[in-house]
Amino acid sequence: MQIHQDFQWLDASARGTSCAMGNFDGIHIGHQSVIDLARGAAPLGIITFEPHPRQVFQPDAPPFRLMNAEARANRLAKLGIEHLFQLQFNRALAALSPEEFVRQVLAEGLGIAHVVVGADFCFGKGRAGTAKDLQELCDHHGIRTTIAPLVRIGDREVSSTAIRLALSEGRPRDAAAMLGHLHRIEGEVIHGEKRGRELGFPTANMALTGLHLPRFGVYAVKVDVLTGPQSGSYMGAASLGVRPMFQGEVPNLETYLLDFKGDLYGHHLSVALVDFLRPEMRFDGLPALITQMDADCVKAREILSAIG
Repeated sequence: MQIHQDFQWLDASARGTSCAMGNFDGIHIGHQSVIDLARGAAPLGIITFEPHPRQVFQPDAPPFRLMNAEARANRLAKLGIEHLFQLQFNRALAALSPEEFVRQVLAEGLGIAHVVVGADFCFGKGRAGTAKDLQELCDHHGIRTTIAPLVRIGDREVSSTAIRLALSEGRPRDAAAMLGHLHRIEGEVIHGEKRGRELGFPTANMALTGLHLPRFGVYAVKVDVLTGPQSGSYMGAASLGVRPMFQGEVPNLETYLLDFKGDLYGHHLSVALVDFLRPEMRFDGLPALITQMDADCVKAREILSAIG
């Protein structure tokens, strides 16, 4: 998959694509339905924005993203995307009228042949343009447009908001049903305080900066080591939160990989939340904590072995 971060001076091979367009936070089953409608004879592309527009207009809002840009790109590559147009979202782009956006970005800049959006898509200055407006404007430039219906599970609309709620309540399986895949946190393994190593449970520490925070606690997880000599898939138990036993303040993700020995610092991991095991808690001393961590790993192995 080729990643393009501008809509000017594109190579000819990146033009003429059939693109799904949106923020695609989480790439849930609704997003996947939009992407599937873009599949066809032309090369398959995605038009999305980085940073997320909400980060530009509401910079002080609590973290809300389900995926960082790295995780989103990795998931899109698995879906067979050939071109990812990850456009820089800034005040200049936001100021374009719907007409200017279609002409300057879609027609002249990217030279796309086909665009697919969800029925609730809005674009242009002040979000003035609707999906129907997009269709009419694209017609003037010879761009075919498809509007995808919203996806529901039962009587519930699938949305990033509903997925955030499920994660906040410690329901990763419900989130996975809406996502169509396990919710994953991806990034580089960073140096921590190495308390896990001292306790006999060396963990891979990852930052949660900018991400929506699932319910704090311990999870059974699947771990993909994406880089390095020990790349592969592992079972694990992960603690997500602030470590109340050690008076932590900044939330992070600490993952213990079962049946693994090695150095992961600087390498990239993808950690999938499978099941919520228990909330964060304080213990009456380190021996009690270690006993509970042993039990957490046993439970995680049992759950993960059962699902394969």
